[in-house]
Amino acid sequence: MLEAIDWLGHASFRIIDDLVIYIDPWKVQNDDKADIILITHPHHDHCSPEDIFRLQKENTVIVTVQDAAEKIYAAGIRCNFKIIKPFDKVEILGTNIEVVPAYNKNSDYHPKEKDWVGFIVEVLGERVYFAGDTDYIPEMRHLKNIEAVFLPIGGEYTMDVDQAVKAALMIGPRYAVPMHYGDIVGGEDDAEAFRMKMHSEDPTIEVVIKTPEYVSD
Repeated sequence: MLEAIDWLGHASFRIIDDLVIYIDPWKVQNDDKADIILITHPHHDHCSPEDIFRLQKENTVIVTVQDAAEKIYAAGIRCNFKIIKPFDKVEILGTNIEVVPAYNKNSDYHPKEKDWVGFIVEVLGERVYFAGDTDYIPEMRHLKNIEAVFLPIGGEYTMDVDQAVKAALMIGPRYAVPMHYGDIVGGEDDAEAFRMKMHSEDPTIEVVIKTPEYVSD
C-alpha cells in the first residue's frame, strides 16, 4: 500500500491505485494527470493553482474546502469541484474519503474556525490518514482502523516531532510517515528524530521515511 503513495516533497503526495490522486500538489515536476486532487487548505504551499492547472484533465475532480475552491476558481481553473468540510464522508469516482479537522491550538496559522482539513483516503483497501497542517488535536482520538498516518513534523506551523509521536500513539496505525519538512521548515534530522522517538514509545508502529520524488528545484 505504501508503495502506491509517492511523497513529492513537503506535504505533497501522489497515489496511484486504479486512479491517480494528488494531495496538496506543490512544485510538482511530473505531468501525470489527476483523476482526483485533494486540497487541505488555501495556503500557497498546499493550494497551488499552477500545479493544479498542470495536473488537471477534463474530468478531474477537485475535493477541497470553500475558500481554497474560491482561490482555484479565481485563478481561472474550471474543474468539477466537490466542496467539503470537517467530518464529511464522500465517495469520489469510487474512492472513499473521510474529512478530518486540521488546525492549530496555540497559534493563528491554521485557526479552527476556518474548517480546514486533512483526509482519510482508501488506498488498496486500506485507510490512510493525511493529516494536513495541524497540531496534535483531540479529534484524532476518533480515528479508527488506520493503516498508515502521514503526519507533519516540521513544527512552527504544524506539529513538531513530539506532538507527531503523540498523534501516532493515539491513532495506533501500522505505519507512520513523517511529512511537512525539508522545504519551508524542518529537515532530515527531524525525520530521524521522529523515527527514534516513535521506536522508543511503540516499536510496533513502523516509521517509514520516504524519499521525495518528482520535485522541482
